[in-house]
Amino acid sequence: MDVVETWTGKSACQLQEALRDTNEAFAGRLGIGLRTVASWHQNPELVPRTEMRQLLDQILEKAPSATQKRFALLTAEANSSLATAQALRVAIAVVVRGAEVLLVCRRDDESAGIRWQFPAGVIKPGGSPASAAVRETLAETGVHCAVRQDLGGRLHPTTGVWCQYFLAEYLVGEAQNQDTIENADVMWVPRNAVPRFIPVDTIFPPILAALEESQT
Repeated sequence: MDVVETWTGKSACQLQEALRDTNEAFAGRLGIGLRTVASWHQNPELVPRTEMRQLLDQILEKAPSATQKRFALLTAEANSSLATAQALRVAIAVVVRGAEVLLVCRRDDESAGIRWQFPAGVIKPGGSPASAAVRETLAETGVHCAVRQDLGGRLHPTTGVWCQYFLAEYLVGEAQNQDTIENADVMWVPRNAVPRFIPVDTIFPPILAALEESQT
């Protein structure tokens, strides 16, 4: 049996799937609240408390061999998918103009649960993420911008793709849909209205912090 070095919400849910438990059954098996199991599904990167990790270790150790094999297969498949996702890197530009921020409406992302989002583009091998953010913003929207701050990166919770985020300042250009194949619309929206277009739980927290900063 493989040993889990670090339990996360994701690996806990994989154990639940291997056991073929419902949320209620898994919570009962561990002797924990249903809300805790739900939080693992909502936040796959969450690391459970030490005592919770020990409980998960015990459940895995005592599980039938068939369950342990299913768990090993599930984690192997997830690691393979993660490696593929990490091979694809995307630069995202959060372009601000005074009290507004630039958004684009994707045609092809509805199935992934995303429609409105910030301008983005693939980072070419060996290319600069910041340059990709500026270049793709211009290509998609006709807006020239300059990167002001690197906001950091993460694996996107919905797509699983590695994203590098940049706060950018508007320079010149009229926002218009330059890529009618990929996008349905382009629009400036008030900074405080972004959660009306993009689910707030999918927005990278440093973006929210940057958009809430006082205007200068």
